[in-house]
Amino acid sequence: MAALTQDRNTPIALGTDRVGDVAADTVIYAGALIMRNSAGDLIEGATATGLIGAGVAVNRVDNTGGSAGDKTVRYRIDVARFANSASSDKITKADIGAVCYAVDDQTVAKTDGTSTRSPAGIVDHVDALGVWVRFDEGLTAALTA
Repeated sequence: MAALTQDRNTPIALGTDRVGDVAADTVIYAGALIMRNSAGDLIEGATATGLIGAGVAVNRVDNTGGSAGDKTVRYRIDVARFANSASSDKITKADIGAVCYAVDDQTVAKTDGTSTRSPAGIVDHVDALGVWVRFDEGLTAALTA
């Protein structure tokens, strides 16, 4: 496409709501940490490699028996609170600004579990109830490259 020679009404994505294809044979619960797989489809957060945190599911989707993309899920790319891991993987305020890793669809950890976990997002803050995770796929990918 050639360079502009006049004004252009460029579409932009406002807000934090997104919609994405759900992977085959996947159930995602509302409020779950969701991740994008290497095919670009969304799955529930899990201890696995090759994924990246995408956001928080707004609605429940059951794609059991379905192919990738048969169903979509609404999700938010925002800052959301998840359960904190325990022991040496517990996230503290010293980890604010660092990448955290998915343990499951509601828990994050400080480390990649000896290369068994994928990045969920960036630690925004920590309180007595859990870890607040900032979702930004591009930034998270850049910080873990």
